Amino acid sequence: MSHETFRYIKNFSALTLQDIPLVGGKNASLGEMFSNLTPLGVPVPRGFAITADAYRYLLEENALWPRLHELLDALDPDDAADLQRRGAQIRELIYRADLPLVLQEEMRLAYDELMNEIGSGSSLAIRSSATAEDLPNASFAGQQDTYLNISGYAEFTDACRRCFASLFTDRAIHYRIDQGFDHFEVALSIGVQEMVRSDLSASGVMFTIDTESGFDQVVLITGAYGLGENVVQGAVDPDEFMVHKPTFKLGHRCVLKRHLGSKKIKMVYSSDQNRREAVKNIPTSPIDRKKFCLNDQEVMKLTEYALIIEDYYSEQAGSNRPMDIEWAKDGVSGELFIVQARPETVVSQKQAHQLEQFRLCRTPDQALVYGRAVGTKIAAGRARVIESVEELSTFKAGEVLVSDMTTPDWEPVMKMASALVTNRGGRTCHAAIIARELGIPAVVGTVDATAKIDNGSWITVSCAQGDQGNVYAGQVEYEVIHTDLSDLPKPKTHLMMNIADPQSAFNINRLPNDGVGLARMEFIINNQIKAHPMALLYPQKVMSEQTRAELEGLIAGYESGARFFTQTLSEGIGQLAAAFYPKPVVIRLSDFKSNEYANLLGGKYFELHEENPMIGFRGAVRYNDPDFAEAFELECQALQRVRQQMGLKNVIIMVPFCRRVQEAKQVLENLAANGLVRGQDGLQVYMMCEIPNNVLLIDEFSEYFDGFSIGTNDLTQLVLGVDRDSQKVAADYDERDPGVKKMVAMAIEGAKRNHRHIGLCGQAPSDFPDYTEFLVEQGIDAISLNPDSILKTQKLVLSAEASK
Repeated sequence: MSHETFRYIKNFSALTLQDIPLVGGKNASLGEMFSNLTPLGVPVPRGFAITADAYRYLLEENALWPRLHELLDALDPDDAADLQRRGAQIRELIYRADLPLVLQEEMRLAYDELMNEIGSGSSLAIRSSATAEDLPNASFAGQQDTYLNISGYAEFTDACRRCFASLFTDRAIHYRIDQGFDHFEVALSIGVQEMVRSDLSASGVMFTIDTESGFDQVVLITGAYGLGENVVQGAVDPDEFMVHKPTFKLGHRCVLKRHLGSKKIKMVYSSDQNRREAVKNIPTSPIDRKKFCLNDQEVMKLTEYALIIEDYYSEQAGSNRPMDIEWAKDGVSGELFIVQARPETVVSQKQAHQLEQFRLCRTPDQALVYGRAVGTKIAAGRARVIESVEELSTFKAGEVLVSDMTTPDWEPVMKMASALVTNRGGRTCHAAIIARELGIPAVVGTVDATAKIDNGSWITVSCAQGDQGNVYAGQVEYEVIHTDLSDLPKPKTHLMMNIADPQSAFNINRLPNDGVGLARMEFIINNQIKAHPMALLYPQKVMSEQTRAELEGLIAGYESGARFFTQTLSEGIGQLAAAFYPKPVVIRLSDFKSNEYANLLGGKYFELHEENPMIGFRGAVRYNDPDFAEAFELECQALQRVRQQMGLKNVIIMVPFCRRVQEAKQVLENLAANGLVRGQDGLQVYMMCEIPNNVLLIDEFSEYFDGFSIGTNDLTQLVLGVDRDSQKVAADYDERDPGVKKMVAMAIEGAKRNHRHIGLCGQAPSDFPDYTEFLVEQGIDAISLNPDSILKTQKLVLSAEASK
């Protein structure tokens, strides 16, 4: 299509990012991509833009400027009724305005040429693009209207009229006032684009940054069946996929983490000719709800597109530019298309050196409701349950907005909320986007918040506990810790972190650290897998019908219980490893005691009762036992997937509770038999040094391990003969006992003698400042701490090193 002679229409191929004043951010970006990224393999649907000059021409020819001034200059933006009345009058004026003859002729010619290119039976997407849209520090996305499945010239012109009028939606008027933009300095362009038949397939949004933590080394892809408006508006809980950028660029093609959304509805074209809307929502089939809307190959293809787009826009900007991208899959051709891209304008603007941590002072036993956490903050306020837009006038500043979902029309009220809670939506829904922009916590996709939360009751909304956001009854006390991370001195002794929950890794990796010294595999099994591995392998041996049904529910969407276990475990480990990549991340093999294993779903059918499980069937002896061999194989497969398929070679394996040298030899043989050969492809294997025999025979153990991590918890109880779970002898449990400290000193000296890494991952340094000084004096290589202790301990280590 050639529009060189047109005054008011530009083909996408003739537009660049320099044309924002002419066609707005959305159309300028589409033009830039169409011209420069389609040659690089990024598919962008064909189309053209009706320029902002056309909008101004329309207003001038119909003499609307004076009337618009009259309506807007006297507007009280805090008077919702006045805003609605004046906004409706302005939209009606623009919609009813006559299209100037020159503009009509150009629109007709451009429409006919595009339809000849894409086929007369095809339909169009008509999108608004404001000239102040998608700027680095203000996102106008969603303020104006979009019209989908537009067929025929009459529908096309009607949709264009409505787009011009949508520059003055109530939400757009209010947003411009809040952002300090002059209504008459902003104009509207229209994007006319070939419609991708995602109604027959899937669509969604992806970001080249984690939208909660601001971690910029991942691509986050969300999607659901049908047209993309449901994902953008938050009407569905979408599927989520995360891919690690550095390893992807090294050639590894593996999903880092995934979440199966409920996807209860999908938006499709409406066949009802009496409906003004061209689309409608219908229930998603039960089969589709239980499977992901994209396969892994498609996730990788979208990641490839996302990184090409990010690299290109970053090069143009001269600095790293995380992107917010909309994608759609055509159900007829099976092709994936990029239908929109803009710079991400919220989390990427945060100051990297300023760390703000929210922490509950106590964790209530039970949440009223839970869903997906948006942000990492905590807030409390009275709940205001809003069922419809008519009830918005009852909302008071500082309350928590509780609703089924939100739309752009709700934004004036959302700006007054202390937090948001919705029944529906995922991390890229409207409520989530606005919550991030406002800097308030939101819990979305709770399913039943409007039913379970009493109107007017005090609630606390916590997004500081990982991916799961919780809403608690009452005012739960919390604290906020501010830390300036710039110019913090780095000690010689490595400071590493003990991390249990992978969900928190992207938030805490900004703390000064040298990697992860202890990541507990059993935490992932307990919290994300929830079932005994043998019960997943042999559900027929589980005698309880209810438990078997729960097992079936867990593995929905997976081809087998074994696949569910290995994929879920590998994605939990992978998230930890990716958050700290390329720093070392030490993953301890599962260290459940028999009673803890029995508490897992189906576990009691595979575990023996032990009187003292703390020193029973755990650690290395379990991995070497034939009855546990198949379960251990699943752990090894997960680790293999992390290191080989995900490419996260920074993972170090650690063996816990290895009593005897013969056990060490056998564990190494079992690891090798399962594809984890020490020394191969850089694989290191550490051992927990937590049994007196480990210290006494450290020379012999050094033949089998690359390093050691002293576990003061078990070492203390075994040196002193104290059961650390017994209240009666709790007073005798003390890591600072001279005998325990002598063992620790011997372990450090022995490891150094054998040129092996030696660290400590127990609780003692976090609790006792003098213990940190003792470890530094002994010359320990690394101290691994709980994240909340790392800044305090860093100061102690620096002081100890200075006086050493």
